[in-house]
Amino acid sequence: MNALLKQTLAGLRVLLVMTVLLGVVYPLGVWAVSRIPGLQGNAEGSIITQDGQAVGSSLIGVDPVAADPAKDPWFHNRPSAGSKDALGPGDPSSSGASNKGPYNEDLVAAIGERKKLIAAREGVQESQVPADAVTTSGSGLDPAISVAYADLQVPRVARNTGLSEEKVRQLVAENTSGAGIGAPGVTVLKVNLAVRDAAGGAH
Repeated sequence: MNALLKQTLAGLRVLLVMTVLLGVVYPLGVWAVSRIPGLQGNAEGSIITQDGQAVGSSLIGVDPVAADPAKDPWFHNRPSAGSKDALGPGDPSSSGASNKGPYNEDLVAAIGERKKLIAAREGVQESQVPADAVTTSGSGLDPAISVAYADLQVPRVARNTGLSEEKVRQLVAENTSGAGIGAPGVTVLKVNLAVRDAAGGAH
C-alpha cells in the first residue's frame, strides 16, 4: 500500500510538472518568440493593412467579387476547389485540393467550364486562357497568379477602372515577384489595392 501511494504521488508530481511545462511555459515561450520584431507580422498571418485597416493576407488568396459582373474592375485569383461556383470565390476557412486526377471526368468538365467563363469575361479565345486560370492549387487559396493570367486581365481592368492599359501593366509589374513556383507571380490582393488607389478608390 505504501509503494502504491508513493507511485501515485510520483505520478501526480510528473503530471503537475509536465502540465506547467507543456501547458504554460512552452505556449508562453512560443508566443514570446512570435513577438520578436521581424517575426510578429508572420505570426499574425502576414496581414496586409491599408490606412491602418486589415484588408487581407499576403499568404491567403480570396477571389474578389465584383458588385457588377458586367463592369468587373478586379484581377482574379486562381479558382478554388472548395468553391460552389466554377470560378469561386473559395472559403478561406476550409482549404484543400480536389484530389481528382487529370482524367477525372468531373475535373475535365470543370476545367472546360472555367475556360469558357474566363474567355467570355476577358473577351479572348479559349486557347489564350493560361493553365493557372482554370486549375486549382493544392491549397485552393494561392495569393498569386502567373504573369500570363495577369496580362490576360489587364484590358478588362483598365476598361472598368478608367486607367490606361499602360498604367495597369505598370502596377502589375510593381506587384510581380518570385511568388510563383518556378516563375514570377503577381500577388492579386496587392495589385488590386494598387489599382483601386490609382483609380481614386472608386472601386
